Amino acid sequence: MARNYATSADYQSYTGQTPPADIEARLGRASRFLDSDVFRLCWYEVDEDGYPSNAVVRQAFADAVCAQVQWWAETGDELGVAGRWDSVKLGSLSLSRGSSSGSSSGSASSGREVAETAMEVLRSPDLTPEIFVLGLVVQC
Repeated sequence: MARNYATSADYQSYTGQTPPADIEARLGRASRFLDSDVFRLCWYEVDEDGYPSNAVVRQAFADAVCAQVQWWAETGDELGVAGRWDSVKLGSLSLSRGSSSGSSSGSASSGREVAETAMEVLRSPDLTPEIFVLGLVVQC
C-alpha cells in the first residue's frame, strides 16, 4: 500500500505558496518516488501503518516530499524526460536525441533524481541517529 507522507497543507506551509489544483496527486507521486529511492534505504521506527512513528522523522518526510514536488515544479521535469531530445518534428517524425539523454549515457535525467533540497531536509541535525539513519539497510 502506497503511503502519502505530505498533505496540501504541508506543501503550503513548506513552500509558502498556494498549492496547485493537482497537489495531492503530485505529493503521492513524490511520496512513492522517495519511498523507493530514499526512505526504504534508511532506518527509522514505524507505526502500524508503516509511517515514521517519531514526529520529527514524520515531519522531515513530509518536508522532503514537498521539496521534491517543488523542485519538479521548478524544473518542469517530473517524469524525467527533459534533455532526452534536442529537437522533435511531428510532420514525417524527426527526433534528435539530446547529448545528456538518460537512456544513452546511463545517467538519470533531472526528474528522476532526488532533489538536493529533499536530501538537505533528511540530513538535518534534528534527525539524530537514535531516531533516523540516512542510507542504512539492516537485514535481520
